[in-house]
Amino acid sequence: MHPAIPHLIELQRVDHQMAVLRAELESFPKRLREADTKLSGARAEIASAKDALAKITTERKKFEFAGQEWKDRVRKYRDQSGAVKTNDAYRALQHEISNAEAEIAKAEDRQLEVMMRAEEVERRLRLAESRLKETEESLAAERKTIEAQAGEIRKQLEASTAEREKIIAPVPEDLRDLYARIARRHGGTALAQVREDQCRGCGLRVLPHIVQELRSETSEEVYRCESCGLILHSLEPVPYAKTAGGSAKAASPPSTS
Repeated sequence: MHPAIPHLIELQRVDHQMAVLRAELESFPKRLREADTKLSGARAEIASAKDALAKITTERKKFEFAGQEWKDRVRKYRDQSGAVKTNDAYRALQHEISNAEAEIAKAEDRQLEVMMRAEEVERRLRLAESRLKETEESLAAERKTIEAQAGEIRKQLEASTAEREKIIAPVPEDLRDLYARIARRHGGTALAQVREDQCRGCGLRVLPHIVQELRSETSEEVYRCESCGLILHSLEPVPYAKTAGGSAKAASPPSTS
């Protein structure tokens, strides 16, 4: 096995780790947008309730105005009834008064209906305002958490970048280029372990003499899988675990490193 292979295995471990960290970092703007969407929804609910309340207020004023107009007519008709001289004229005024009073009753009934609707909308508005306050407080806390997590991941990325530079330093330039080309084609993975005489990247059986060469400490050849093209090695992978916050400390998928 080529002496640079252990360095490439470590390089892949760090690259996988950095890929996980970058993916997590890239998820934060989406989380912030989702939080803003919740806030926009709460504000839209308040705007809708206020708009409905404004329309109800306009409608209520219309019925109040109509009712007052009919009340004014009743007063006018009653004032006129004292001056009429015939029974027909008096009965006509009484008929108008009855009609006007009926219209007053209708207007007052409509006012009552509108007031009941207004109470329901006001209840909705108070609830929406309460939800908005809760949402704002919750999202402010969530934003702080996201920003803190993003800051921690950036620190881990900086540390991983520095570690990567140290790991790659002794690797020959041609192997760096080969590693980079293969990794680009395979989603960040360039090496695969040979276990039980099989490439763990694709499952293809590896020829016995190549397996022997991979286990040899004196071999300086670089072998690639004939099927998937990954660089083969026989070393055990270095496992990695995630922290409680979900960020990776080290990375190397057991099937391909």
